[in-house]
Amino acid sequence: MKRTVIKIDEELCNGCGNCVEGCHEGAIQLINGKAVMVSDLYCDGLGACIGECPVGAIELIEKETEPYSEEAVMKRISPKGEKVILAHLKHLRDHNEMKWFNEGVEWCRKNEVVIDLSKIDATAKPEAKEKLACGCPGSMEQDFRTAKPSAVNVTPVLKRAQAENSESFEFGKSELQQWPVQLHLLSPMAGFLKGSDLLLASDCSSFSHGSFHSTFLKNKSLAIACPKLDSNTQSYIDKLTLMIDESKLNTITVLMMEVPCCGGLIQMAKLARERAKRNIPLKAMVMSLRGDILSEEWV
Repeated sequence: MKRTVIKIDEELCNGCGNCVEGCHEGAIQLINGKAVMVSDLYCDGLGACIGECPVGAIELIEKETEPYSEEAVMKRISPKGEKVILAHLKHLRDHNEMKWFNEGVEWCRKNEVVIDLSKIDATAKPEAKEKLACGCPGSMEQDFRTAKPSAVNVTPVLKRAQAENSESFEFGKSELQQWPVQLHLLSPMAGFLKGSDLLLASDCSSFSHGSFHSTFLKNKSLAIACPKLDSNTQSYIDKLTLMIDESKLNTITVLMMEVPCCGGLIQMAKLARERAKRNIPLKAMVMSLRGDILSEEWV
């Protein structure tokens, strides 16, 4: 079957071993001073190890390989003890992979491996939190759709803005449904992408339109990218293809600026749709530098 797994560039790898610690499934080992994927069977394709790599030697790819096996992973990591098992289960839960999470818990029950699931949420005090599964808080996946909205913190800056614009000032509501949003950091298999309508927006668009959230982002998942400045845009096409096929995206809306280089964004989305097995609706929207919508069409 074709599925997402990691690929390690041995030439770039400096042998630091950070990815080995970040992979709770035990799919990566250091061999002869280089990180090596020991078996696709253990790779869940969520890419948590990518945030651990300081030299960018790891990427997500789609390849023909054996399906991921939660049972195989549990057999492999269970001898390492409860702490490793709980770290693995927390990793699955944080990525909203509850099917695998439940399979892992059931495996422990059947094999009489005693674990205390309450320890997953019994985290340390905020000033002494454990290292996140992905290594970097900025790339830790979070689904905001079921979270309680946080209260607006009326800072001195907001108070001053309200006083200076008393007739028209209104606290904006965030419509963001997930984190992260940068396309390089997004796993194409993330739970919040499944069956969603994706807004693929240029980096600059949210700064050009005053009501970006309510006008474009509401009820959509989000990916942001810059086809001119971002590196390895081929990986963007690969990710979007996987999102269409594996996460079953419903639609993609591409929001780009009027500058010529921004047109690369819609081209990447078109290529991804051409390569995908599913044909989904694709909308192209072009915004002026001052935030006016110049064109909007299904392509």
